[in-house]
Amino acid sequence: MNDGLDYAAAGVDTGAGDKAVEMMKEAVARTHGPEVVGGVGAFAGLVDVSALKGYRRPLLASSTDGVGTKIAIARALDIHDTIGRDLVAMVVDDIAVCGARPILMTDYIACGKVVPERIAEIVRGVAEGCREAGVALVGGETAEHPGLMAEDEYDLAGAAVGVVEADALLGPERVREGDAVVALASSGLHSNGYSLVRAVVAKAGWELDRRVPETGRSLGAELLEPTRIYSGLCLSLAESLQGLQAFAHVTGGGLAANLARVVPSGLSATVARDAWTVPSIFDVIRVAGGVAWGDLEATLNLGVGMAAIVDPREVDALIAACATGGVSAWVMGEVMVDDGRPTSPDVVRGAKGVEAGAVVLQGEYRVN
Repeated sequence: MNDGLDYAAAGVDTGAGDKAVEMMKEAVARTHGPEVVGGVGAFAGLVDVSALKGYRRPLLASSTDGVGTKIAIARALDIHDTIGRDLVAMVVDDIAVCGARPILMTDYIACGKVVPERIAEIVRGVAEGCREAGVALVGGETAEHPGLMAEDEYDLAGAAVGVVEADALLGPERVREGDAVVALASSGLHSNGYSLVRAVVAKAGWELDRRVPETGRSLGAELLEPTRIYSGLCLSLAESLQGLQAFAHVTGGGLAANLARVVPSGLSATVARDAWTVPSIFDVIRVAGGVAWGDLEATLNLGVGMAAIVDPREVDALIAACATGGVSAWVMGEVMVDDGRPTSPDVVRGAKGVEAGAVVLQGEYRVN
């Protein structure tokens, strides 16, 4: 009789991990183009970057992110094929804002117990997002952490690398007085602020199958709506519009804090809060939780998932191109000389360690 321990007895099932890989291999392989060398299962993903020889001065852009506590909604509903799309959007869209085309992406899943079907479902969602974004999913890792995480717990993160020609780099250096600020509509809550959202749901005592009359869908469906992937549209706009100066991906911190990151010192971007009608789900959350507008706009995207700063002569072309791409867009402000007014709930200066210009929020939000 052998009383010794082995890996399985310690809580790690390598066989389940192998099964999960087999179940996801086909979805991952569908993200691979001829530039991917080798298949799934190698120690490292390999991508042929010979095309970079044609660049005059290629800059590599990288980004890493997760999907936050939105995972708790996926777990509660036992629906795991959309959270991967959220991951792709959060990572790849951060690359696209500087005009970089994503080349490759990897993912990482930590879990209490490998359930092959669940892991494969998550990765299939990542693969679907990668296909939409035109990026190869070339590697990943699933780590089983028994004793550290409960069996049904998991977390998801990813990283991506892209490339941009140095003289095509978008950002605050290109922004000028008189440029227009254009909003690109979000698909919903995206993947930020879910700690606040979940606190509101708990306070209201709502179940996820509760129908939300204002939206015509269940609460769970609204909260699990995947984050819009903008990268393809952003790159198309950057290639077709010479006056496209900068993008701001509206993630943690809300619209003003993220827009301020691409406004240069000495300038400010105005945002008219009444330039659009805030989607109903945001107002539902505000009312149910008694959340102040200031806290809401500093946490959630309020219907704007991406902002573009563009030469005013190309606004119509940008809005038309967005419509063709299935994304609503509208002018919400302009860039002007910073008048030096002090930081306040309506004035944001710089953000996330960036020394930059200001964003001035004006007026009141419109709701249905």
